[in-house]
Formats: sequence, C-alpha cells, structure tokens
Amino acid sequence: MSRPAPWATAVFAQGGVEARLAWRRGENVLAMVGVPIAVLLFFGFFVPDPGGVDAMLPGTLTLALVASGLVSLGIATAYERGYGVLKRLGGSPLGSSGIVAAKLGVVVAIGLAQVGGLLAVAAMVLGWRPDPDASALAVVVTTIVGASAFAGLGLAIAATLRPEAALVVANVLFLLALGFGGAVVPIGDLPAPLAAFVGVLPVGALSEAFAAALGSGGALAAPLAIASAWAIGSLVVAARTFRWD
Repeated sequence: MSRPAPWATAVFAQGGVEARLAWRRGENVLAMVGVPIAVLLFFGFFVPDPGGVDAMLPGTLTLALVASGLVSLGIATAYERGYGVLKRLGGSPLGSSGIVAAKLGVVVAIGLAQVGGLLAVAAMVLGWRPDPDASALAVVVTTIVGASAFAGLGLAIAATLRPEAALVVANVLFLLALGFGGAVVPIGDLPAPLAAFVGVLPVGALSEAFAAALGSGGALAAPLAIASAWAIGSLVVAARTFRWD
C-alpha cells in the first residue's frame, strides 16, 4: 500500500484541478474578466481625463477581486458541496485546510492576472499612466491580501449556506461592491458617515489600499491592515466552518 502524497503535493495537484475548472465555467469567466473590464471602459469613456481614471481604477480592481473570490469561488464551492463533489475528497490527504489552500492559491493567481490585465487595459485604451509614487510591489501585496480576503469570505459563505442561498448572497454583495466600492462613485465622494463605514469593510479598505499603492491615495498602511484583518479572519472562519456536505 503506497503512502499518501505529502500535503503540499496534494494541495498543488488540487490547485491545478481548481484552475482548470474555473476557466471552464463560462459564467465565471464573464464575472471575473468581462464585468470589471466593461465597468472600467464604460465609465472610463465618460471620464476621459487621467484624473478621472485614477479615481475609479482602484474600485474597479477591487470589484474584479470580489468577482473572482467572493462570487465565483463562493458560488462554485457551494454547489460543489451541495452536489456531493467535495464529499468525495473527504478521504484524501487534503483535509479542509488543503481544500481551502488550493482554492485560495488559484484565486490569488487569478487576482494577479485580473489586476495586471485591468491596468494594461486602462493604459492602452483609456490613456492611464502610473503615478510617480506608484509601487508595483505594493500593488502585488494589496492584490494578494484582497484576493485572500474575498476568497475567505466566499468560502465562508459556501461553508455555511445552501447553494441557492449562497448564490443570492454572493450576487447581492457583488452589487453592493459595485455601488459602494469605488468603481462607480469614488469612496471619497460618498457622504462622510457612509464613507467611514465603507472604509472599514473589505471592499472599501481594499479600494483605498489600491489607491495608495497606485499613488493616487493616502497612506497604504491603515487600509492594508484592515484588509489583512479581514483576510485572516475570513480564512480562519472558512477553515473552521468548512463542511464536506
């Protein structure tokens, strides 16, 4: 009888399966890629000056991570659990931590591709140029933190709700992120009490962190710390509440 594969090997193999499945779901690709690009271009053409693009770009990057982490991952995992797909993995060396790690790794990789692609579209189509204070490293770190936060939230929703309920909740949260995450209306333009409230939510904190990383916002430390707290908390909840069926 052969020994089970090491945990890291099993996670890497499962991550490859998760990546292939993610790109085979047409509706997922539309949510992860098509919608953020459409939002960026639609509103970008109505705000042709570079300052306008700078104001909406952080929120659009955040929206993309909401789509890939909270919406796509959350809904897909909820239906995998509902259909009994995850139950088949219950006897594997992965365990719940391995499943969470594999899915998280794929979402982070997709998030980095999304952010890079959106920045390229903004530059080539809308004439956006990075601010001299922009930091590529800060953008990468912010992307990883944000993808982790929304992946954790998506997995927590999938672990605690029935598939139909997860579908509704994820889509409602996506619409709220579209309206209040800075993609359409900059967070700074919201009424002060609402802007303060949004700023402590993951969507608001991440949007402000992206603005700082791109050189168009304030300090990076505070919003990144808030987003990091959401990432750690949501992933802990997801790992502890994860159910196979």
